[in-house]
Amino acid sequence: MLSEMDGFDTSEGVVMIAATNRPDILDPALLRPGRFDRQIVVPLPDLEERLPILQVHCKGKRMDADVDLTVVARGTPGMSGADLANLVNEAALHAVRRGSLDIAMMDFESARDRVLLGQRRESMVLSDAEKERIAYHEGGHAVLAYVLEHADPVHKVSILPTGMALGVTHQLPMEERHIHPRNYIEDSLCVRMGGRVAELLVYGDLSTGAANDLVGNTELARRMVREWGMSEAIGPMAWGSAGQVFLGEDLMHTRDYSEDTSKIIDGEVERILRAEEERAMDVLAKHRGGLNAIARALLDNETIDGGEVGRLVDEAHGAPVHPEGTKSVPQFNAAAINTNGAHTDPVAVPATPATRPKEAEMWPPPAWPPAGDATAANPSEGTATP
Repeated sequence: MLSEMDGFDTSEGVVMIAATNRPDILDPALLRPGRFDRQIVVPLPDLEERLPILQVHCKGKRMDADVDLTVVARGTPGMSGADLANLVNEAALHAVRRGSLDIAMMDFESARDRVLLGQRRESMVLSDAEKERIAYHEGGHAVLAYVLEHADPVHKVSILPTGMALGVTHQLPMEERHIHPRNYIEDSLCVRMGGRVAELLVYGDLSTGAANDLVGNTELARRMVREWGMSEAIGPMAWGSAGQVFLGEDLMHTRDYSEDTSKIIDGEVERILRAEEERAMDVLAKHRGGLNAIARALLDNETIDGGEVGRLVDEAHGAPVHPEGTKSVPQFNAAAINTNGAHTDPVAVPATPATRPKEAEMWPPPAWPPAGDATAANPSEGTATP
C-alpha cells in the first residue's frame, strides 16, 4: 500500500481513505506527509446529530402520532449510529409483538431498555430469599443515585434477570458530558458501593453480587490516582494505563514507576474506596426507610422507574431530598406505566407521522418489560462507567 501511494502521479485524481479504531498502533510511515496526512476523528454523535440519524433510520417505517424523535434523541446520550439503528429496529419489533400497526413512544422506551440492558432471561427462576437480597442490593444503588447531588439520575431499577445480571439499576446522564469533575467521579464510586453496603446494612454479611461493582470501582479509583492527579499523596503526576489488549501487548507492559510509588498508589486507591464505602453507609443509614420502601416496591412490581424511586425516598424521608427539584431521565412514554405496573394512555407528543390509516389497530400491550450505566447484582453484572 505504501508503494502504491508513493507511485501516484500528482495529476492523478486518486484519494485513498482508510479507517481504524486503534490509531495508537499505526506505523508512523502511514502518517507521514504525502500519505495519510489528513486525520478525521469521528466521535459519538451529540444531540443535534442523533436526531437526523434517527430520522434516516425511521424513514419508511410507520410512526404513531405520539412519536417525537427529538425526545428520543434527547434520551439516548452516548449511543452510536449503529446503536440508534438497532434502537429503531427493536422498537419496530416491539410494536409487532404487541399487535400494533405503528411504532409508538412506548416501543422506543422498551427498545431503549432492550439495547441498554439486554434481553430478559425468562427461564431463570430465583428463590424468594435471593429476590429479597437482590432487591435490597439494587435499592442501595438506587437510593444513592437519587440522593447524591452529582450522580446521574436513575432511569430504571429491576430485579428481573436481564442479560448477564440478576438485577440492574440503570442510570442515564441528563446531558452530554465531555469532562468529568472530581465530585461526579466520587459520587459514581459511592453509588457503586451502594449494593454491597445495603447488603451489609440489612443482612450483616456480604454476597458475591457486588463483584463487578468492586472491579469497576477499583479501576476507576486507580485512574483517579494514576492518570488524573486526584490524589494528594501522589500529586500532579500521571502514568498511562496499559490500555486495551492488542496482540498480547499487555504481556509486555511494564510499570514506569518504582515499587515505593506502587505502594503509595495502592494505599491511595484503598483510602478512596474505603472513604466512599463509609459515605455510602452513612447515607443509606440515614435513608433506611427509603431503602426498605424501594425493596418492597421491587418485590411487588419487579421493575420501577426513576420517578418512583424519588417518590419513595422522599416519602420515607418526610420531605423532598432535593427541594430545588429532582433529577430525571427523559421518558419516552412517561404516562404509559403507573406505580402498579399497569399501562395507561400514552403521552401525546406533537410529531409529523408518516402516512397511515387514521385508526391504527392496537391490542392491549403486555406487562412492562425490564429495563442498563447499569449496576447489577450478579458476579458478572453489567456496569457503565463515566
